[in-house]
Amino acid sequence: MTTDTDMTHLRRCLELAEEALREGDEPFGSVLVDSEGNVRREDRNRNQTVDATYHPEIAVARWAAKNMTPEERSTATVYTSGEHCAMCSAAHAWAGLGRIVYISSSKQLGEWLEEMGVSNDSPVTALSIQEVSPNTPVEGPIPELADEIKQLHRQAHQQG
Repeated sequence: MTTDTDMTHLRRCLELAEEALREGDEPFGSVLVDSEGNVRREDRNRNQTVDATYHPEIAVARWAAKNMTPEERSTATVYTSGEHCAMCSAAHAWAGLGRIVYISSSKQLGEWLEEMGVSNDSPVTALSIQEVSPNTPVEGPIPELADEIKQLHRQAHQQG
């Protein structure tokens, strides 16, 4: 069940995704929140401006692994604009992070790109988080925000 607090953090993910888009990266943003509700870390995609593996989900997982105890990580929530890719799902699991809440699914993104006539040139198969990290609690997609992130992806591919 998505709460008002969840929606606040998801809206921040949208802001970070917009920032990524403005800076020339694909529109993804993530926020790491501890069990007390404190934002511990946030980041945006930098897959074009840094390197192809610089996804915000990995950035927050790496930060958490270095700066939070195993207990803190296991009770934390990662909010993100899009479902973790396989690489990010694995990083999340290896870092021992808890719940994931995402706005749009990998399946939705694939459908949107197809609608836009954008070919999928990913070198990695799109897998759900549960296929990569079956013990991670996951909530998403969040229909109330899907149109907003879809529009950012549309803008990204119109620019490209």
